[in-house]
Amino acid sequence: MQRIRIGPYLTVLFLTLLFSVKATFAGDFRAAIVKENITPKVPKQLLGYGARLSEGVLDSIYHQILILDDGESTFALVSTDICVLSPATYDHVANLVEKQFGIPQSNFWWSVTHTHSAPEVGAPGLPEAFMGERYTHPIDTNYTELVTTKLLAGIERGINELAPASLGVGWGHSAANINRRARDIDDKAFLGMNPDGPVDRRIGILKIVHQEDHRLMATVANYAIHGTVLGGENLLISADVQGVVSKYVEEKTGAPLMFINGAAGNIAPIYSVYPNARSGRMNQFRRLLGDKILSANNDILNYEDQVSFSASEMVFYTPMKEGLKWPEPLNEYIVNEGGTAKTIKVPVRFININDKIVIWASPLELFCEISNEVRERSPFPYTFYYGYTNGWLGYMLTEEEWQYKGYEPTVSPYVPSAGTKFGEAVLSYLESELKSKQ
Repeated sequence: MQRIRIGPYLTVLFLTLLFSVKATFAGDFRAAIVKENITPKVPKQLLGYGARLSEGVLDSIYHQILILDDGESTFALVSTDICVLSPATYDHVANLVEKQFGIPQSNFWWSVTHTHSAPEVGAPGLPEAFMGERYTHPIDTNYTELVTTKLLAGIERGINELAPASLGVGWGHSAANINRRARDIDDKAFLGMNPDGPVDRRIGILKIVHQEDHRLMATVANYAIHGTVLGGENLLISADVQGVVSKYVEEKTGAPLMFINGAAGNIAPIYSVYPNARSGRMNQFRRLLGDKILSANNDILNYEDQVSFSASEMVFYTPMKEGLKWPEPLNEYIVNEGGTAKTIKVPVRFININDKIVIWASPLELFCEISNEVRERSPFPYTFYYGYTNGWLGYMLTEEEWQYKGYEPTVSPYVPSAGTKFGEAVLSYLESELKSKQ
């Protein structure tokens, strides 16, 4: 039999092609998570409730930065322990992320946990249209710069620390929250507790493990709850319930927990607006929510080594309610129509993972009934909603809730029909733009 000899240059070429084919079929999924402390060392104006200056620190606040790479594109998800963020601030930082790391805006999501006991970051944005009296102080540019610098440094570190990973997904359940649209016999809503009202108690879990030994790398927990265990009397910086739960789960697992809020517009913690953590039973949320996340995480035993994802966006157009003075820095988010009537542009982001997971996100304080219906009717078995993401464009209620009035309608820029149409638009996108392309 004649032997065929491969010369040195052909050998190198053959091995290169073999490696390329192997890499193409391997999925090349890598991930990393980075935690950056953004706790200020001096008093800061707190966002949430009335204007007030902090007098100390109850617990540290952080950026949690998750970097995902499927071999073709990179996705950066950030969760920060602050209350709300102007879309203009998000846009500015997104431009820096794209310039420095080549990550397009569609692949950079910045979510906030919605704690009401953290400092302001950037210009007020839409809240100024409703609560201008609380913004008489100057913008804290120094703290905003620190938060931005830490975020960019964390993304860079995460990219450098990417490691082969696998992904698991699952559901959990917790009764740590309650509808907060209380009503008396006059049927007028007020901020309180409504045990008969709509609520979302599902926990959406993404479990990321190291590929070679399935050791836990990070957990992403998506749950709807206001960061309001601490009330307006509290003057200590805190990540509130989300921070207590994240720290507890991290201690138990040895790996970071990234907390992503959901449609919490009408959902509060079952202990809410207390003057301090002790009276608000803050530590009890370790059992009420933390243990439920741990249990759901432990139930996930199947992982996918080959992971691919694609990000996309739609824009929902809806009329602005009459009489609202729109902040000029947010003019990119409206359509002027020549007269007094204006249309608001609400960006909605999507990431489709392995054709069975869809995460959608918006810069809204959404009522849970809307995301609940999207999840129930979605063609994807795992459909998660990430709220307070990429800015804040106000409360979006269901049409039914407008008749009960109360706080949320007064600080919503939308007309009553917007919520129903918004949910239908999201479902249409899931069915026609995402599912039909599989």
